Amino acid sequence: MTFARLLNLSLLILFPVSWMAPLLRAGLLPLFGLREISVISGIQSLWGTDVLLALVVVVFALIAPIAKVLTLEALLTDRLPARFKPYLFHLGRLAMADVFLIAIYVTVAKGLGVGRVEVAWGLYLFTSCVLASLGLSIFAKKKRGDVKVA
Repeated sequence: MTFARLLNLSLLILFPVSWMAPLLRAGLLPLFGLREISVISGIQSLWGTDVLLALVVVVFALIAPIAKVLTLEALLTDRLPARFKPYLFHLGRLAMADVFLIAIYVTVAKGLGVGRVEVAWGLYLFTSCVLASLGLSIFAKKKRGDVKVA
C-alpha cells in the first residue's frame, strides 16, 4: 500500500473524529447556546431551528469529504471508471466549502461582538483533514496527469 493510499484511508477515521471534536468554544451566541460547538452538535442545534441549513452542513461537512476520500481511493487503485473522473474536481470544492462556512461564522460572531468565540483544536483537525485531502488530490492529478481534481 502506498503512502498516499494510507494517508487517504486514514481520513476515513480522522474525519469522523474531527466531526465530534470541539470546533469552537462560544458563549452567549443566540444561534447555538452551547459552550463547545462541534460539527455534530452544530447540526443537532440547527436541526431544531433550520432544517435546510442543517442539511447543507451535512452535505458539506459529512457527505462530501467522505465521498471524496472514497472516490480518490478508487482513483488511486484504478477502480474509478473514466466517466467519474471529471466530478472529482467538484467534490473537492464541496468538501472545502464547510471550512469557509465555519470561517465566516467565526468572523461574523467576532465582528458583531455577540459573545466570546475561541477556536478549538477540532477546527484545526477538520481543516487539516480537508487540506490533506486536497493535497492528495493534487498528488493524484500529477501522478495521473489525465484527470482534473482539486
